[in-house]
Amino acid sequence: MKKSIVTPSRIMGISALLAVVFLVVGVVSVLTGTAGIGAARVLRGIVSGWREGYLALDPSEKTILFSIRLPRIIFAGIVGAALSTAGVVFQALLRNPLADPYILGISGGSAVGAIIGILLGASAVPFGIPALAFLGAVLTVALVFVVGSREGGLDSNTLLLAGVIVNAFFSAVIMFFISTSSSADLHTITFWLMGDMSLADGDKVMLMGLLLAAGAGVVYCYARPLNLIVTGEETAMQLGVDVKRTKIVLFFAASLITAVAVSFSGMIGFVGLVIPHMMRMALGTDHRLLLPASFLFGASFMVLADTIARVVFAGMELPVGVVTALCGAPYFVYLLRTRRM
Repeated sequence: MKKSIVTPSRIMGISALLAVVFLVVGVVSVLTGTAGIGAARVLRGIVSGWREGYLALDPSEKTILFSIRLPRIIFAGIVGAALSTAGVVFQALLRNPLADPYILGISGGSAVGAIIGILLGASAVPFGIPALAFLGAVLTVALVFVVGSREGGLDSNTLLLAGVIVNAFFSAVIMFFISTSSSADLHTITFWLMGDMSLADGDKVMLMGLLLAAGAGVVYCYARPLNLIVTGEETAMQLGVDVKRTKIVLFFAASLITAVAVSFSGMIGFVGLVIPHMMRMALGTDHRLLLPASFLFGASFMVLADTIARVVFAGMELPVGVVTALCGAPYFVYLLRTRRM
């Protein structure tokens, strides 16, 4: 399958198939929960009210389905798509299969900004914590860019090392805040650090959707140049690609996509690392197909992970990052062992 020629019809066909997968996962998720509103109940509501053109469900059931579960599903899909898309870009730019949206320190900077917001009570201000988290991520991106730049361009090895150093520094800052905060603040911070989808609402979904669409659109416009850069920067320059400009644009686009996702949902690991690997193994390395495939499959994976997180234990909810780590870590170990053999 990897050797198949990537054509517009193949891109559209696989994208449509993965879009259907996302819809199926979304429907299953919206009908799954502890409230006991199952598929049979919704089907009876549709049958009972189809002649009058409405859904014959109780107001509380409609609120659960359409005001709580549905925005959360869309929110989770946006976060998964953002992290997966950014993972594809970083792995290509750094030419490192271990690269993901967090290796450049973006998550650490965002987490520090969010923790400062939590400790200062910024949750009382609309978008207060996400705004501070986004500011922390943007400052981190700028810092890593300055450190990783060489003669106006981006050196992959220097950029990777700068991200690791910045991440280590922010990890120490995070541990300092956790060790000095009160018990109530500690619970909020810890839950956010592992990924929190429970605060999804219509405003956040719309804002994140618009920002993700803009960022993903910019990234996809550079799919062909990215293919050439992966094969070698000298070859890409000989074929007319402005390597310096392309790397800078993609670096900032992928970083800002990650910053938006992390600032609203918290730190969720392994999605930007594992999903691009899976799609690359299944579909090949052409970014014209790899980018939309990772976008859609990452969205489905995150919705499924969030559904498991909220229903696996009755009466309590796990951070979604716990589920993604439990799923992603074994897969990555398997991947490392099979590639080694």
